[in-house]
Amino acid sequence: MTQISRRAALRIVTGAPRAAALVWTPAEARQAHEHAQAATQQAQKQAAPFKPKFFTAHEYATVLVLVDLIIPRDERSGSATDAGVPQFMDFMMIDQPRRQVAMRGGLAMIDRLALDRFGKRFVNGSDSQRRGLLDEIAYTSNPDRALSQAITFFSSFRDLTASGFWTTKMGIADLQYQGNVFLEEWNGCPDAALKKLGVKYS
Repeated sequence: MTQISRRAALRIVTGAPRAAALVWTPAEARQAHEHAQAATQQAQKQAAPFKPKFFTAHEYATVLVLVDLIIPRDERSGSATDAGVPQFMDFMMIDQPRRQVAMRGGLAMIDRLALDRFGKRFVNGSDSQRRGLLDEIAYTSNPDRALSQAITFFSSFRDLTASGFWTTKMGIADLQYQGNVFLEEWNGCPDAALKKLGVKYS
């Protein structure tokens, strides 16, 4: 994909239609984060890489590349892999047969498109080849019916990546979320903001 700001990516993600097979409740997402963090910490103690329970080695490698193309590291914060999004996804898929089929089929579809476009599986393509392929399926407004399933999958995959990233400590800091902060004194909305909104205190 062409370079895009993190804020713009968030707007795209939250505005895109979701594929029901890859949508989870907030409670399920929290539980997956807890499991992923525990497994990652255990792997770090054993000085061993994280071993996915759902994804095959090749699928997991594909997920690692995809999530970092969606949310790369920048000057403000780390990437999706830095935030543990691939581990989060792996736990989200466990014991969910319908979702497993959608995820596994979607990743295979990405590989099939890559083979058609540049004769290699997605992870083996160059950065420009990968981005070129994703440019074809990154926009739900693309009218190409032959790509409709890939577009739907990537939209839901992007949504899941965003859910995984922006519900972590790193992602919340990236959003510069200011909630849940105790204020000793509240002086009201600043005058400049009131003026911009065209309102005033009565």
